[in-house]
Amino acid sequence: MKPAFSVIFLTTLLGAGQGLFLALFTHQSYALFGLLPMQSDAFYGYGSTLALLFLACGLIASFFHLGRPERAWRSATQWRTSWLSREVIVLPVFMGVVFLFGLSHLAGYRPEIVTLPSGLLIDLSIVIGTIGTLLAFLLFICTGMIYACLRFLREWNSPLTVINYILLGGSSGFILASFYAASAAPSQTHFFVGWAIIITLLAFVGRTASLVRNARLKPKSTMQTAIGVKHPHIVQRSMGAMGGSFNTREFFHGKSPAFLRTIKPVFLLLAFAAPLALLALGMSTPSLLGFAFVLQYIGLLAERWFFFAQANHPQNLYYQCV
Repeated sequence: MKPAFSVIFLTTLLGAGQGLFLALFTHQSYALFGLLPMQSDAFYGYGSTLALLFLACGLIASFFHLGRPERAWRSATQWRTSWLSREVIVLPVFMGVVFLFGLSHLAGYRPEIVTLPSGLLIDLSIVIGTIGTLLAFLLFICTGMIYACLRFLREWNSPLTVINYILLGGSSGFILASFYAASAAPSQTHFFVGWAIIITLLAFVGRTASLVRNARLKPKSTMQTAIGVKHPHIVQRSMGAMGGSFNTREFFHGKSPAFLRTIKPVFLLLAFAAPLALLALGMSTPSLLGFAFVLQYIGLLAERWFFFAQANHPQNLYYQCV
């Protein structure tokens, strides 16, 4: 498939925003049970603002993928059958919840909602954060299922697609949270770095598993089935047209096999190996954490490009000679 850079930025920016929010609420949940010291309202409030900024940038990027942006609202009308429509609905709802979570902290408005039998006090921010966590995972699922539900694109049609969207977004968000904590709450940096290393390792395992799986796929379609002719010896000489067409532009990335072989180790290095090394060093040198996030984000852009490019549409069997 031909990667659309608007969708590449959409998915990577949303993933970072979702991951950052999950990191912040994970810390607050630990603190709620006394496992970590509770941080100031400003820490959670401004962190939520940063997460909301990434989500907003991702939303803006999505509009560049629309032929008629003024009709964007129509994309939500098919929510019964379309994962894209469900994503369009869940995203603004999630952004609203992140906004309320940050506002409850920045305004200092966290009234007690209920006291559990154990004596644990549940305030408004905990309730909002729990709802936001559920919506964050639901948004990951909706985004991943847009591609995983397409049976004819076998490289995407796997549970690993959804799992990797969750893990890659979580990795990006926790690395960003590590950098944020290094300046806003230095004593908590180790907590975020530790989780960032764990999730990044899991993301590496998940992405490697999908690469191994896709490398073993054998096409179900052949030249014979593509054109409906059963003759055993068919050789294609041209694509059947003098110039390009929608089919040759939108369903093929146009890069050589050598380019695909090159970009794979590049994104594995930038998205996983380098950030893991920088996270380990960042324990003692916090400034490296920001570099780790930037480096990984570049790697995720390459990874997402490869994700789209690797999907081989069956129609390319017919239009393969250009």
